[in-house]
Amino acid sequence: MCQVNNLPRKLLPIHRLGAYAAIMGVSVTMLASGSRGNCAVVASACTKILVDAGISCRETFKRLKTLGEDPCTLSAILITHEHSDHVYGLATLAKKLRIPVFMTGGTHQAWARAMRNEKGERPQLEKYETFQAGHRFQVGDIEVKPFTIPHDAADPVGYTFRAEGIKVGVATDLGYLPVSVRDHLRGCDVLVMESNHDLEMLRVGPYPWSVKQRVMSRVGHLSNLALADFFTNDYDNSASFVVLAHLSEQNNHPEIARREAEKALATRGGLFQNRVLLASQTEAMEPIRL
Repeated sequence: MCQVNNLPRKLLPIHRLGAYAAIMGVSVTMLASGSRGNCAVVASACTKILVDAGISCRETFKRLKTLGEDPCTLSAILITHEHSDHVYGLATLAKKLRIPVFMTGGTHQAWARAMRNEKGERPQLEKYETFQAGHRFQVGDIEVKPFTIPHDAADPVGYTFRAEGIKVGVATDLGYLPVSVRDHLRGCDVLVMESNHDLEMLRVGPYPWSVKQRVMSRVGHLSNLALADFFTNDYDNSASFVVLAHLSEQNNHPEIARREAEKALATRGGLFQNRVLLASQTEAMEPIRL
């Protein structure tokens, strides 16, 4: 049994797995990451969770199939917050796959308001499941722990996932790293972290000043410098893989983000232990398998 909103509920059914069942262990796949859409997959040998649905259903299916994965083996969709680059394909994906969609009540309300049609009708999710930040729940054999993050959305969350002795942390779209978030991210074997912008590129870049202020605010996005500070001063050096995610195409460059992260990790003796990877907006990253 698992707990969702403190009510007992049977474990969600494990869907058809096809050839994927032959692959043991835990994997993390970044299908897309950036301001034009975010989508990832966290999977065990018998459960596969889609984290966010920020690209179209067609593109999600295409990228999964490019990696040799069948979209019909997805077990559930988990949403971090209601911004369009995280929910753009949600309605169509949920309708086609008919799998549970998990999000907080606040996120669901904000998403439904934004998605109203011309008649003012809100979209309906056939299998909507709600949860509260700080309360663990189970999807198949994966334990999910959502936690509150500082971002300008209704009720945004990051996630940690545990299965088969492996812990995966996902924290993007946050203006800074409060102590509570740092605590949740301890002990991760794979760490997916936002490295959104280079401060100088943002300051001299093309965005209006109001947008620049929002990005740099405590409910905006994490800079390369802020992430490097975390790696230097409060990171526990536990992850075998660090994935830099949600890089701005206008205000960052992949090699700048990688350089700053690797330099910070080197101060903790983690340069060779940790492998720094870059999530892409335009193509799926090869799965990390543990």
